[in-house]
Amino acid sequence: MIEAVIFDWAGTTVDYGCFAPVQAFQEVFKSFGVVPTMEETRKPMGLLKRDHIRTMLHMDRIAEEWKARYGAMPAEKDVDALYAVFEEKLLSILHNFAQVKPGVLDAVAALRATGVKIGSTTGYTDKMMDIVVPIAKQNGYAPDYWISPDGTGGFGRPYPYMIFRNLEKLGVSSVQAAAKVGDTVSDIKEGKCAGVYTIGVLEGSSQIGLSQEEYEALTPAQQNEACAKAAEVFRTAGADAVIRNMAELPALLRQVK
Repeated sequence: MIEAVIFDWAGTTVDYGCFAPVQAFQEVFKSFGVVPTMEETRKPMGLLKRDHIRTMLHMDRIAEEWKARYGAMPAEKDVDALYAVFEEKLLSILHNFAQVKPGVLDAVAALRATGVKIGSTTGYTDKMMDIVVPIAKQNGYAPDYWISPDGTGGFGRPYPYMIFRNLEKLGVSSVQAAAKVGDTVSDIKEGKCAGVYTIGVLEGSSQIGLSQEEYEALTPAQQNEACAKAAEVFRTAGADAVIRNMAELPALLRQVK
């Protein structure tokens, strides 16, 4: 029986499509003269943001473009330089990207009605979460516990430590009694490393990468195709289950023994 569900934040419970970090990452790299593609920007999504920048910098195409511009392959000092600008940029826009996703409040209410506790992990830092958490709470979403990599010595996803801290704080009896829900491959890997039941959510995910307006403008066939592609990515990463949206979560968890 599931005693606690541990949600991701951006792209899972808030910020439909996970656009706040994407916008900041792209603008920061462009300011340094390197233009990343959307695929390059989203591939590491879910990691601690400094780790995300480091991962992007060492992608083959970006690294070669960086070398051509600056005369050397990217180094840790470059990660520091990019991150300093990134953090400032993200903090300036985060308040616009904390709206709760459709279905989240109803799903959380249904879970709590059966005694399930609500935890959360994130790739944001404490400073970033200090902006997101109060706005989400104003909109009706307030998990019982949240933690960022700042609370685990900087060890973000895919390390399992943020999930373990949730289990401890929420008093969960075993890893088999918890589920992790997220919208990125990093979320899936985090859940699998922790040994909890791991679920990928499709609509509004970073993996699909569309705004709510863009997604709803697709035909049903196009929506199904986008969801099928994202679901395959999650399953390949090891997801135990994939849900279309949060409305499907309570029924799924009732089936988990």
